[in-house]
Amino acid sequence: MKPKPEIRQRVRALAESQWREPVAVVYLDEVRPSFEVPGRRKDGTIKGKRLVRRFFRNIIRGVIGVPIDIVLSIAGGGRASLTSREGTVTGPANAQALELVDAAMAADSPWLVHSPSHMAIVDTGPFFNTADSQPPAFRWHTTKPHMPKIARRRLTWPDGSVFETTRGWNDENPPATQPD
Repeated sequence: MKPKPEIRQRVRALAESQWREPVAVVYLDEVRPSFEVPGRRKDGTIKGKRLVRRFFRNIIRGVIGVPIDIVLSIAGGGRASLTSREGTVTGPANAQALELVDAAMAADSPWLVHSPSHMAIVDTGPFFNTADSQPPAFRWHTTKPHMPKIARRRLTWPDGSVFETTRGWNDENPPATQPD
C-alpha cells in the first residue's frame, strides 16, 4: 500500500525544519534483507541470542510456513515463500549499514530521507491515513562524513558495508546518485 502524499510532506517538513536544507524523501516499503555479516543470521538476528525462542519459531515456521509456501507456489504458478528476503546487507561484524537497516526493519513505515549533509530513517507509524498517523519521528540519523553513498538502490558506507535492496524505493522520484 502506498502512503498518501500528505504523509510524505510531513516527513519532508520534519527533516527540512531540522536540517535547514532541501531533502529527498523515499518510502522504503517493507525492509527484509538477507544479511551476510559476521555475527548475524541470514534474517538479521544476532547469533547466540534468544536460542529457545528461535528454536520454537523455527518449528512453527516449518509447520505453518511450508504448507503455505506450497499453496502460494501452486496458486501463483511459480515459486513463493513467506520467508524470502529482499536485498542484502554485507560488511564487517560492526558494519555501519546495520544501524540504518535495523532502524528501517523496526519501523512501521520507514522513509529514507537524505540531503547533501544528512541521512535519516523516519517512521510515520502503522497507518497511511493522515488522520490516524502519528507524527513522523527520526529512528536513525547520520551526517557527513559517516553518510553512505547512494547509487540507485545501493547504499555504501565508508567502512565498505553495503545495503542493497531489490524492492522499496517506492517513490516517483528515486534518490539521486550522490557525487563522490
